[in-house]
Amino acid sequence: MERLPGFRDFYPEPLPHEDVWSADARQYLFDRWRGTARRYGFREYDGPPLEPLELYTTKSGDEIVGQLYNFADKGNRAVSLRPEMTPTLARMVAAHARNYRKPIKWFAIPQLFRYERQQKGRLREHFQLNADIIGEPDLSADAEMLALLIDVLRGLGLTSEDFCVRLSSRRAWHEFYVHHHGEPGQAYDFYQAIDKLGRESTEESRKKLGAIGFQLDAVTSFINEGRPTPDLQAILDNLNARGLGEFVKVDYHVIRGLAYYTGVVFEAFDKKGEFRAIAGGGRYDNLVKLISGNKVDLPALGFGMGDVVLLELLKARGLLPRFDAGLDVYCLIEDEMLRGESLRLVQDLRGAGCAVEYPLAPAKPDKQFKRALELKCAFTARLERAAAGNLLVKLKDLATREERILTPAEVVQTMAKG
Repeated sequence: MERLPGFRDFYPEPLPHEDVWSADARQYLFDRWRGTARRYGFREYDGPPLEPLELYTTKSGDEIVGQLYNFADKGNRAVSLRPEMTPTLARMVAAHARNYRKPIKWFAIPQLFRYERQQKGRLREHFQLNADIIGEPDLSADAEMLALLIDVLRGLGLTSEDFCVRLSSRRAWHEFYVHHHGEPGQAYDFYQAIDKLGRESTEESRKKLGAIGFQLDAVTSFINEGRPTPDLQAILDNLNARGLGEFVKVDYHVIRGLAYYTGVVFEAFDKKGEFRAIAGGGRYDNLVKLISGNKVDLPALGFGMGDVVLLELLKARGLLPRFDAGLDVYCLIEDEMLRGESLRLVQDLRGAGCAVEYPLAPAKPDKQFKRALELKCAFTARLERAAAGNLLVKLKDLATREERILTPAEVVQTMAKG
């Protein structure tokens, strides 16, 4: 039985072959994501992986349906596996906005699903760090979001030599559009054409822009000039004050094709150009209002950072740690008459925070010791009954081969964590 195309199996390391993904690496990434987000004061939330189809068509239009895993459920409701988290967040915030002080700073690590053509760095499912600030219109929130993005990547060992966050503005592009007498009904086509610059041929871009009354040369000149708007300059100043200025630059190539962005937008790229965008986001001040049917109006901004590209990047840069850390203790049971007492020791050590293994069934001593080495255990512990009838434990450090004789309580106290 084969897994579905575009989906992944996650195995504990060591991995059986290169066609599977590391569950240990995934957990490492999740831990780093959570740790950095919490240091910035973000709280974790979650939502259902199945949502009404209308939630996504309301945000993105009917054309998104072709990219979704959607179907009619047994109640004949039109539903979809979530392709992104932001609509769920907007729905949740709109439902209970009055219960939370603003600004709301939340993050999530959802698994997302899109039925689309597979390519390097893009599968039909992925996990993603989503971080959002709701209810704060000031540009300091945009700078805070960019600082979080930068520190998430720095926390994984990446430096300014590895990545850059390219900063742009939908507002700046809107002003360009209006200045060049763009028709209101063609703005979406314009943004889509700009978003594809560099990914399509020059001739194709010239043709698309010309069809809606724009000259490619004027667009290229605006991008190359790269003059920060006052909004972008305020964000750059904020990041410079934090000592993070080297990680960000103005680049009007970035426009983010999604129509719901309203202000500052950004994407993080690896500087060697080997991978797709590492992360992307921006300000979407109208989405909560849209999802709530005009009942709740809150400004918002956020970003998403997927695990597929990021894990590939970390692997290519040699920044993933070795996931071969072993257990703390292997409890040898050489005398089956002491199995009950050994199980009590195992349980007490686990209660003290230790990772402990033991033979589930009777086994020869050499086989047990070999298993302790295979599991890379730091210590072995073996119960013995002294001549006086009391229980003792021989605790052996497998690195130094030093052995101590302690009582069970002393072993637990010695090995206790935290």
